[in-house]
Amino acid sequence: MPLIEFTDKGLYCRQGNFYIDPWKPVEKAVITHAHSHHARWGSQSYLCHHHTKPLLQLRLGNNNYQSVQWNEPLTMNGVRITLHPAGHMIGSSQIRLENNGEVWVVSGDYKTENDGISGEFEVVHCNTFITESTFGLPIYRWKPQSEIFNNIKEWIRGNQLKNKTSVLIGYSLGKAQRLLKVASEVCETIFAHGAIYNTQEALRMAGWKLPEVKRVTNDTPKELFQGTVIMAPPGADNSPWIKRFTPYSVGVSSGWMQVRGNVRRSNIDAGFALSDHADWNGLLNTIKATGAEKVFVTHGFQAAFSRYLNEIGINSAEVKTEYGNDEEEPPVEEDQAITGY
Repeated sequence: MPLIEFTDKGLYCRQGNFYIDPWKPVEKAVITHAHSHHARWGSQSYLCHHHTKPLLQLRLGNNNYQSVQWNEPLTMNGVRITLHPAGHMIGSSQIRLENNGEVWVVSGDYKTENDGISGEFEVVHCNTFITESTFGLPIYRWKPQSEIFNNIKEWIRGNQLKNKTSVLIGYSLGKAQRLLKVASEVCETIFAHGAIYNTQEALRMAGWKLPEVKRVTNDTPKELFQGTVIMAPPGADNSPWIKRFTPYSVGVSSGWMQVRGNVRRSNIDAGFALSDHADWNGLLNTIKATGAEKVFVTHGFQAAFSRYLNEIGINSAEVKTEYGNDEEEPPVEEDQAITGY
């Protein structure tokens, strides 16, 4: 019997009687990280990393939460469970299961470059590895984080010289914390959309030393925005909300900005290919390093990526799940047009 079964509720460990990142309410849920596609409301109990707990409380409300540290073992019905750093965002973890000498690892979402906040990704050796494939195409090869951060800071400085407000778009949980740290190095005053402000304050209350931001409200005098940085979630660039910052320049931070046409089609001023997910090389190198004999590929470009793994001699299968990704969805043109390797 496999350690994990793929069911209509999520990834199920029958031996331990728990689910990993279930998309329907269950009795026991083990959570890789706090993004909404992986941590959903309605289950009776949740197990997660210590850093994930306050984020689940923010997003899911009061519940039966149990949290552990990375590499702190616990056992459910004979199945040994440990959480290991995934590097995706604060608290994100890979879930390692061991029973009768068999080891399975569920990656959740992950990235392999240390961002200084999320914890350094740890390769976990296993027999079977379940991996994401959000950017599982060879066109996605990230530049070093430091280079992208320098580009963002230069963009902000350029806007300041023109007395423009820099509206920086990034996902409210994970991406925003990385971007706010960078923006604080070149801008003394940072405003944020309510969704980002609430997340930032929840993390600060939990003890994280993160930049302080001011919440954008209807009462905030418009003249205070000039020359500052506004941190906003995806979609804000096309909403009436953004008009209050005129004159402004919009920069989107997303892995999809790797494709230049996406910047043009999005009608934005700047695109920064900064992702919280592993790129093509990160995915391949991780899978090879785990030593896994079998790989299951979930959300993203799973069909193409799984096919490629089989072509290079790694036994792989595509798995359909209800996991999405926490970045903007890939443009239709790109999703349909890019094939092959």
